[in-house]
Amino acid sequence: MNREAIIQMKHNYCHSLKSLFLLLGLSLLSVSNTFACTNFIVGKKASIDGSVICSYNADDYGMFLNLCHFPAGKHQPGTLRDIYDWDTNEYHGQIPEALETYNVIGNINEYQVTIGETTYGGREEMIDSTGIIDYGSLIYIALQRSKTAREAIKVMTSLTNQYGYNSSGETFTICDPNEAWIMEMMGKGAGSKGTVWVAVRIPDNAICGHANQSRIGKIDMKDKNNVLYSKDVIKFARSKGWYNGKDADFSWKLTYAKPDFGGRRFCEARVWSFFNHFQDMARYLPWALGKDANAEDMPLWIIPNKKISVQDIQACMRDHYEGTPLALDSSDIGGGIWQMPYRPTPLEYKVGETQFFNERPTSTQQTAFSYVSQMRNWLPREIGGVLWFGNDDGNMIAYTPIYCGNTIQPECYNTKGADAVNFSDKNAYWVCNWVSNMVYPRYSQLFPDLKLVRDSLESSYFKQQQVVENEAVRLYGIDKYQSVKYLNDYSNQTAQSMLSRWKTLATHLIVKYNDMAIKPETKGQFTRTKTGIGATVIRPGFPKPFAKKLTEQTGDKFMVPKAK
Repeated sequence: MNREAIIQMKHNYCHSLKSLFLLLGLSLLSVSNTFACTNFIVGKKASIDGSVICSYNADDYGMFLNLCHFPAGKHQPGTLRDIYDWDTNEYHGQIPEALETYNVIGNINEYQVTIGETTYGGREEMIDSTGIIDYGSLIYIALQRSKTAREAIKVMTSLTNQYGYNSSGETFTICDPNEAWIMEMMGKGAGSKGTVWVAVRIPDNAICGHANQSRIGKIDMKDKNNVLYSKDVIKFARSKGWYNGKDADFSWKLTYAKPDFGGRRFCEARVWSFFNHFQDMARYLPWALGKDANAEDMPLWIIPNKKISVQDIQACMRDHYEGTPLALDSSDIGGGIWQMPYRPTPLEYKVGETQFFNERPTSTQQTAFSYVSQMRNWLPREIGGVLWFGNDDGNMIAYTPIYCGNTIQPECYNTKGADAVNFSDKNAYWVCNWVSNMVYPRYSQLFPDLKLVRDSLESSYFKQQQVVENEAVRLYGIDKYQSVKYLNDYSNQTAQSMLSRWKTLATHLIVKYNDMAIKPETKGQFTRTKTGIGATVIRPGFPKPFAKKLTEQTGDKFMVPKAK
């Protein structure tokens, strides 16, 4: 693969984490920052239809990302692959290319294998600065070389052991239509060319999540079918003096990435809230709040109290802690006049000498792309895998279906000329950000309009799904190529239609809410007078909760004197 292709790969992913961690200069890195991602995992017996489901928010300020594509290929023996760091674009070296690589669209391949990640940092001294492979490169190499989740784990651990791992601590979601895994990996320091790692299979009837804090604790090292690990995972810790207990008591996260306040409040709280949608997690709230050092830790996975759908996971990717003690949709002044459930960054700030913080929910304004991957073992593999994808905050987009056999990206997810500093109205990232950045500061006022369009589009996609896939299965029995093309065309048409509808939404919001007033509507059309001009606008003023807060703060400064 040439340098230009590698550079393109770099721009199709979520990064800047490692450089931030290095700047912190801590022996045990804290993830109390805004550069953070979120993954949720659903086993096949925990889902409504038997799908394995996993999700990913790729979060980083200033990040511009397209929907990436790597075509399937055959390679001559001796072909080498250049590795450029995903964070810095620094050249690391070369590794042998596989004789055969598989089609990858986004973070799913043609065999429905899906891989996501969150970075937790861990011990800084474990980063192998001489290693060739970084976590971003590792994901896409594994997707191009793996037919199953287990094979992906083998590929990832073998490569990093052989060529070195040039990243800080990472948690990976690795799924296929039959199994869901969580794997955590760290290097062994400069020049080590090796990794320590542990991987745990999530039970089929369970759900799991991770959000920039290491989550794997004690493991059953005798369960060879559901627990995999490097041979020296404990021995290495002992050699460094980091662990001296019994093997049976060894905890990965307490040894390599012990959670601090930030790791719990900014990271684990997102997992807690996800679990709380499907089981009462009040017992573990003190852990999520992060202030009680003796709080009971959360389990790695839970059994949900109901079967879970793709739509449920989409809703969880939109979470702002609603209905919990961490809720951001409240009337405190941090949300502004119109109760914005988003907060500025950095997460921590000072008033005088006192340090304060903002909550960090799953749904956040710095998301570059979000997906929910649906993997099904009863369908032909090119039909069974769907990446429900969108550019921008999951709360502010309509997820559109991208089938795993697709070989051509929609123009709106791969727009020529568009990048982080070049706006294009043909590009989903920019059009969706155009809308969301109008909505954020006037959230309670404008968001209902966005939600109406978003939910209507997604509802139509799910209503169409069975019909579309039935036709794809029919075509598959006649001509596999035509079936894949049919799904590719459908994916692209759906994405482009979404973009068109979002442009209409953008102009509608501008007209309707111009100058902090509201133009009245009748059956979706702006109301006009009998003479044909626009009807008198509504001037809503302050919402009552904000007005009350404002008067409490300002006293009689703005009080109208009573007439005498």
